[in-house]
Amino acid sequence: MWSGPRNISTAMMRSFGARQDCAVSDEPFYGAFLKASGEAHPMAAETIADMDCDWHSVTKTQSGPVPGGKPVWYQKHMPHHMTGPVSISDFPDHRHAFLIRAPERVVASYRAKNELREPEMLGFARLRSYFEAERERSGRTPPVVDSDDILRDPAGVLSKLCEALGIRWDPAMLAWEKGPHPEDGIWGVHWYDKVNASTGFGDPPGPLPELDGVYRDVAEACRSDYEALKAHAIRN
Repeated sequence: MWSGPRNISTAMMRSFGARQDCAVSDEPFYGAFLKASGEAHPMAAETIADMDCDWHSVTKTQSGPVPGGKPVWYQKHMPHHMTGPVSISDFPDHRHAFLIRAPERVVASYRAKNELREPEMLGFARLRSYFEAERERSGRTPPVVDSDDILRDPAGVLSKLCEALGIRWDPAMLAWEKGPHPEDGIWGVHWYDKVNASTGFGDPPGPLPELDGVYRDVAEACRSDYEALKAHAIRN
């Protein structure tokens, strides 16, 4: 699952992790990204020390045996982390899906957690390019889901997503245990407070937040890429 930040991506990881048949991985390239980019993210030094930061080694692991021998492996990836020598093209045997969210919501959430300097930090353009590359490679349109649609109808949209991925729908995906989970990256103590307080998906979204200045400009710069992906979004 390819997603930008602040996009219910951790809730989606919780949802798939609630399945008995599914292993999950939390942003396995994050350490490599931080080491290569020098981005001063919260807990950057701790994350680099805790993770495998070799691009090719991480790729090999994520293409290897599924943890626990389970039949499904949910890998949570951020396309804007992929600044090194590997990309979506290095995973030809994976089934790729794309999680999107209105850029105004992403910007409003991100600014509360980290400095936001430019649109590239949110990954919309690379998310779109990865979608187009996978569609061309596979000859099929990969599934896209919008976080707003999921929050309005979790069972309906997730069941359609499972169908598109060729796996069975499991109602267990609608609820999970409260608190941190063992598979969380160590950065979860900074970023995951809201999802750690949850036991399921949140309420349907309200109106788009009002933004101003650079934040409005960043959201507007991401809008065309979001709309291009939204045109393919699964709806129940």
